[in-house]
Amino acid sequence: MVVKTEEELQGIKRVSEAVALTLQKMKAFTQIGMSTKGIDEYGRQLLESLGAKSAPFETYGFPGYSCISVNNEFAHGIPSDKVILRNGDLINIDVSAELDGFWSDNGCSFVVGEDIQGLQHLIDTSKEILLDAISHISGGVRISDIGKLIETKAKKAGYVVIRDLGGHGVGRSLHEEPSGIMNYYDRFDKIRRFRKDSVVAIETFISTKSAFIETASDGWAFVGNRGGFVAQHEHTILITSGKPMILTARNGI
Repeated sequence: MVVKTEEELQGIKRVSEAVALTLQKMKAFTQIGMSTKGIDEYGRQLLESLGAKSAPFETYGFPGYSCISVNNEFAHGIPSDKVILRNGDLINIDVSAELDGFWSDNGCSFVVGEDIQGLQHLIDTSKEILLDAISHISGGVRISDIGKLIETKAKKAGYVVIRDLGGHGVGRSLHEEPSGIMNYYDRFDKIRRFRKDSVVAIETFISTKSAFIETASDGWAFVGNRGGFVAQHEHTILITSGKPMILTARNGI
């Protein structure tokens, strides 16, 4: 989406505030012993109270209102009353929604309880890389250069990036152009550049082992081709001629 009017700007701000606040409250709500279904239901209530509709449910018929992935699930985890959170679990909550014809997307990974699996450094690295990448985005910057920044920083920290998941345009639908804002340097992607006044979702997928994903047996969740863990953090931003506007800043990432 390219923002052309004040009405459009306020619309994308409202939906971004809704998904950010919902994510922030879902994270604070999450505790050991809860089911991911219970957390998802809480998220549904929050979105509805704000007048928003779940994007994955509305767009894809996803069997939940947010994607909640636990431990070796990398993304698109289905909320379930059979998945009960335990001390030390790595959880990712991804919230996207529609409000008054505008769409926004955000997500974050965190540890439930104590960091007994030693994953806090992975989480911190993913978050730091996301914020660093965003700080380097402005109108005219090559998309592949941001991928190079993400990949370089991940490798320096001892991790790898997922090469078949990435960010995307958003605004008037959940997934728009530019698609494939990847977490690695694509030497063939020499032309595409970020456009001033456009809205995009930037997300990191930083992994301990896997560089590619596979679809789990449920047909929705993604897992790594070599196992391990992944941390994802995501903001929806408005690109400017200078520093971008982080529309989902309310989520606290």
